[in-house]
Amino acid sequence: MRFTKMHGLGNDYIYVNCFEQKIPEPAELAKIVSDRHFGIGGDGLILIGPSKTADVRMRIFNADGSEAEMCGNGIRCVAKYVYEHELATIAGSYPVPGQKSFPASLSIETGNGILTVGLMVDDNDIVSEVCVNMGQPILIPEKIPVNLPGETVIEQSIQVLGHEMAITCVSMGNPHAVLFCDNVDSIELEKTGPAIENHSLFPNRINVHFVQIDNASEFIMRTWERGSGITLACGTGACACCVASVLTGRQERLCTGHLPGGDLALNWCREDNCVYMTGPAVEVFEGIWTL
Repeated sequence: MRFTKMHGLGNDYIYVNCFEQKIPEPAELAKIVSDRHFGIGGDGLILIGPSKTADVRMRIFNADGSEAEMCGNGIRCVAKYVYEHELATIAGSYPVPGQKSFPASLSIETGNGILTVGLMVDDNDIVSEVCVNMGQPILIPEKIPVNLPGETVIEQSIQVLGHEMAITCVSMGNPHAVLFCDNVDSIELEKTGPAIENHSLFPNRINVHFVQIDNASEFIMRTWERGSGITLACGTGACACCVASVLTGRQERLCTGHLPGGDLALNWCREDNCVYMTGPAVEVFEGIWTL
């Protein structure tokens, strides 16, 4: 199996071109290749293949073999791969409301529907930056899903490991719980993360993010990712943190998220209610998996 190792802000996956190869058991393969000691090493496996409704389709499998609906860092890498490997016809410019226009664009089918991405290309025809229209955030509890009543879950108090914590829940096509704190480095994420991920309130489990507000346009976040554990970045999570920060009156809609692996530019746009995420995508190496 030929593969490409790529990452978005350190959120690394193994990518396979399914236009050329067939992967019969991707869930089992994801567990094997993601192992950082006996495999290739990564936060999961992403398959890039044909789509009947978009330019390409992506499927995401976490390191534990579970299939995820979306991956914000992953979709940026998929866009870079598709462009540089010429897997689809590239459309023209993509204007982002209130931001710059990107010279090229693609449509990508995901578990959260079809998303449009804009690509910034350098003089060597290499994709240096990708902007993704992540769609409108979902705030209704039963659609996130969260087993709580009401129209939204904003700073709702829950019990975790004997402590009371306030959560704000958002779906960006996959579920997120956002918790605000004074210092993200003080959180024992390896303990608190899995306790919240597997809490009885979340029937599909949930991604967990602790957020420290720097100012009205910047925040710092740490992530426990559902099915993968602590990761250096989570694109959908950064979008959810932007939305949660605005909903709780802590942040402006146009802001920067500082993640352990780097920064993402975020914009919860008033015009269309969509969240736009802009950041890098990096190809690390190519290889052949022989086992």
